[in-house]
Amino acid sequence: MKLPETPPPVTFSQAMFKMLEDPACNAILIKALNEYYPWEKVKYLALPEGYTALDLWGAMQTQKSPTAIHITMGKYRLRICPTAYIQKELHKFDMHYGAGIASSEPFNQPDNRQYLISSIMEEAIASSQIEGAITSRKVAKEMLRQNRPPKNKSERMIMNNYITIQRIREMIHEPLTEERLLELQRLMTRGTLDDKKDEGRFRADNDVRVIDSADGEVMYQPPSVSELNELMEGIYKFFNEDTDGQFINPVLKACALHFLIGFVHPFVDGNGRTARAIFYWYMIKKGYWLTEYLSISGIILKTKTAYAKAYLYTETDSLDMTYFLHYKTGVIKSAYENLMKYLQFKSDEKKKAALFMHQDGINERQAQVLQWLKEDATKVISVKEVEVALQIANETARKDLKALVALGLLESRKINKQKEVFVRGREFKN
Repeated sequence: MKLPETPPPVTFSQAMFKMLEDPACNAILIKALNEYYPWEKVKYLALPEGYTALDLWGAMQTQKSPTAIHITMGKYRLRICPTAYIQKELHKFDMHYGAGIASSEPFNQPDNRQYLISSIMEEAIASSQIEGAITSRKVAKEMLRQNRPPKNKSERMIMNNYITIQRIREMIHEPLTEERLLELQRLMTRGTLDDKKDEGRFRADNDVRVIDSADGEVMYQPPSVSELNELMEGIYKFFNEDTDGQFINPVLKACALHFLIGFVHPFVDGNGRTARAIFYWYMIKKGYWLTEYLSISGIILKTKTAYAKAYLYTETDSLDMTYFLHYKTGVIKSAYENLMKYLQFKSDEKKKAALFMHQDGINERQAQVLQWLKEDATKVISVKEVEVALQIANETARKDLKALVALGLLESRKINKQKEVFVRGREFKN
């Protein structure tokens, strides 16, 4: 990936000030601000005669400054410029991601725990794949549902992520401290690092760099290890306390925390996964409980280049975090839209499964199992998978499956003469 060009210094010109009042330039200026164009895009925009890219860039900076929120971390002064787009989406988040949706379908249903477990699995898989885990969603989900031991490093990364997200849910009301942050990184990286000593500790030197895997180019050199203590204290304070003298919307603050962990890069490895976990922690802590059902990393995985550039634009443009916050706002929006599609899919799936309940002796849980087998004729089901997927007791799962065997709808088989699994039976009909 090519490093973005460092923006030019702002030069005040007569044309720049004229641009602010020129109706022919308003649409261009507003679009450039709302979509938060970086310099490398601004420089190629077609402008009315008499204006240059430098004029537009200067006009943009004059519009950003009055609304900027500044955050000081050690010697670094970062800024946030809430755009109209960001503010509009923040309003939607405030309306729909907290108490506003608490009584809505399907989250008031008894089986909403199933949606939560599935979402945690999706997040664990995608967050690990961003960092290089190589496996399919199907294989990874079967591992998590069956609670089988990981077979390789990729599966271990996913299992670690899954365990860490569940741990976050246990401590969401606690303050962020060095001890808790190191615990999260240790859980995330256990058994996956070249040096086990790097689990649960900060980096001890300046050899850590962000490298482009495609060409080996150094994309980012984090702050010196001598600055770590001061920077991390700043992050703990930013997480735990209200910002002095200024209000920052909690969603923006969560996104900023994600950026800051990546920017400081306090660990040898696991920085990205830990940063995304901190984002989840802060969002849920502040009452945005629907975040638990969103797979943020699933969207980031599909837009990895934009994710990397959001960091790079911030770092090359005077630590203006708005680039990253603009990107992350879009990610949350897309994750929410995906969740709504998923819930519609599950609703349709539930209706299809209900057709099996027309048979005598089939309950709703058993109908769900039969629907799985209808969709995948080769699927092999275990008691543990049903227990985890449907969030029921192990004995209940076992009884449901045995009852289906008695009806001839499932067939019981032994693997290695020990583990019992279930497949389609002779009476199963599509």
